[in-house]
Amino acid sequence: MTKKKTIFISMGLLIGSILIAVLFFWTAPEAEMEGASKTTAMLVDVVQAKQGDFTPTIVATGIVQPATDISLSNQVGGEITRIANQFLPGAYVKKGDLLLQINPADFENTLLLRKSDLSLAQSDYEVELGRQDVALKDYELIGDELTSENQNLVLRKPQLLAAKANVEAAEAAVSQATLNLNRASIRAPFDAHILSRNVNLGSQITPGSDLGRLVGIDEYWVMANIPLSKVNWLSIGEDADGTGSPVKIVHPAAWEQGQFREGNVSRLVGALDNQTRLARVIIRIADPLLRRKPNPDKPPLIIGTFVEVQIEASKLENVTRLERQYIRPGNTVWVIQEGKLNIRKVNILFEDQDFAYINEGLSANEQVVATDLATVVDGSPLRLDADK
Repeated sequence: MTKKKTIFISMGLLIGSILIAVLFFWTAPEAEMEGASKTTAMLVDVVQAKQGDFTPTIVATGIVQPATDISLSNQVGGEITRIANQFLPGAYVKKGDLLLQINPADFENTLLLRKSDLSLAQSDYEVELGRQDVALKDYELIGDELTSENQNLVLRKPQLLAAKANVEAAEAAVSQATLNLNRASIRAPFDAHILSRNVNLGSQITPGSDLGRLVGIDEYWVMANIPLSKVNWLSIGEDADGTGSPVKIVHPAAWEQGQFREGNVSRLVGALDNQTRLARVIIRIADPLLRRKPNPDKPPLIIGTFVEVQIEASKLENVTRLERQYIRPGNTVWVIQEGKLNIRKVNILFEDQDFAYINEGLSANEQVVATDLATVVDGSPLRLDADK
C-alpha cells in the first residue's frame, strides 16, 4: 500500500468519527428538572418537663476544721514531774483529766508561809479587838467630849482597820498560793482529742509554754464556699443550736459509696472569700468522731479533709424542673409544638448541679427537644421516632 493511499484512509476515518460524534450530540435526550422537592422533618428525641414542688440541692466544697481548738499552756512554771498515760497524740481525754504535773514542792511551801502569815494577821486582829475594849472603857471613865477625829484616835479605830486590812491581805495571799498550787496540775479543759504533745518528763517550762494541741470532740465545722446568689435560699441557724438547712457531707475519694455524715448550716460568715469571692457558710457536725454514739456504718471526720457538702435549699413551689443540659443559650428551651420547633424563652428561678427550676415559659409535661440540632430555626418541622 502506497503512502498516499494510507493518508487518504486515515483522513476518511477521522472525518467519519467527527460526523458520528456530531450526530450523537444533536440527537441525545435532554434532562428535565422537576418543579418541587419533598422536605423531610428532622428526627429528634424529647423529654418531658415535670411540674410541682421541689427541694433543690446546693453542692459545694469545704474543709473540715474543729469548732474548739486550743494550744494547751500553763500559768505557772517549773519542772514536769508527771505526764499522764493518755496525754499522747491521738488519745481522747475527758474534762478534768490530769494531763501534766509541775513539781508542786515550791507552791506547797509558799502556801504554808502564806497560811502562817494569815494566822499572825488574825492574831494581831484579835489583840487589837481587845485593845479596843480597853480604850472604850478608859474613854467612858474620862467622860470628856472629844472631836470625832480625836475620838477615833483614842478608841484606836485606825489600828483596828489596819489589823483588819492585814488579815484580808493575808487571806488573799493564801488564796493566790492555793491557786498556784492547783495550777501546777494541768487538766483537760473539756472533752478533747489530743493532736500533739510538745513536752516530756523533766522539761523545764515557763508560764505560757506551748504544751500541746487539743480539739473538742463535741462538734466540728466545715467551712464551705457557695455563690452569693444562693445565700438567700438557705436557712441559717442563728439560734444557739445552729439548726439551719440540713446538709449531707460526702467524701467520695475516701469513703465507701453511700457513706455520708449529716450536719446543719450554722452561720453565715459576714465576709466573702478573698480569692474566690464566694460567700462562706459554717456547717456544724455534731459528734464528728462518733465518740458519743458509735456507729460502724458512718465514717469519722478528720480535720483538714476536703469534702463535698450537699446543702438542702428552700422548697420551691409550683415550678417546672428540667435537666440543665436542655437549657439552650440565652435561657431558651426547644419545644415541639404541633410538629414544629418552638424556641421558648424561659425564666429560671433557681439552678442546682443537675436541674433548672423554671417559673415562667414552660408548662408541665411539654415535650422538650433533647437532640442537639445543627440548624436551629423557629418553626422547623420535627418528627419523633414514633412518627415514622
